[in-house]
Amino acid sequence: MSKNKFFVVWEGKEPGIYKSWDDCKRQIHGFEGAIYKGFTTENEAREAMVSPCWDYIGKNANAKKPSAEEIARVGTPNFESISVDAACSGNPGLMEYRGVYTKTGEQIFHQGPFKDGTNNVGEFLALVHGLAFLKQKNSSLPVYTDSKTAMAWIKTKKAKTKLDKTENNTILFELIQRAEKWLADNEYTTRIMKWETEVWGEIPADFGRK
Repeated sequence: MSKNKFFVVWEGKEPGIYKSWDDCKRQIHGFEGAIYKGFTTENEAREAMVSPCWDYIGKNANAKKPSAEEIARVGTPNFESISVDAACSGNPGLMEYRGVYTKTGEQIFHQGPFKDGTNNVGEFLALVHGLAFLKQKNSSLPVYTDSKTAMAWIKTKKAKTKLDKTENNTILFELIQRAEKWLADNEYTTRIMKWETEVWGEIPADFGRK
């Protein structure tokens, strides 16, 4: 269950602070460029509401400072990169994914929400989308994901999902097929890196709903 009890909507149908994810979702669903994040306390949400959204989106405002031992073990993030992530309400449930510039949190692509999806499918599609985006831009930036499953699926060029196909998620299976075809037809030099969540905090592309 999410530890977040308050949700700040900076850009949405009606910006403000909402006390449930369902109320927040009504303000951002269908709103292009929506900017929002969840918080554990009302005080945190109130402080965020009157602050620039980029102080919170794409940054881990409340993340603990890594210890010297942790940094020695995994290093520090390369902020000259992009980060991708997915969120899913239910399993299966409403799923969406996005990619952001790691340094600033600026959103560079967003897809969904899609019905009857899973987090693993979203993470896979986000990573392929990121690879395709970087190749299209002829960019040498690396891409971060916090999903070992997505990294494994990319390696085999196959989404090994157990998701059942329904009338609601036909589009997702079409996207999976397109992603697999892109992997089969394209070579890329982009470095895919694992985001070390336990040390660095949530990945900058995180939707803030955990």
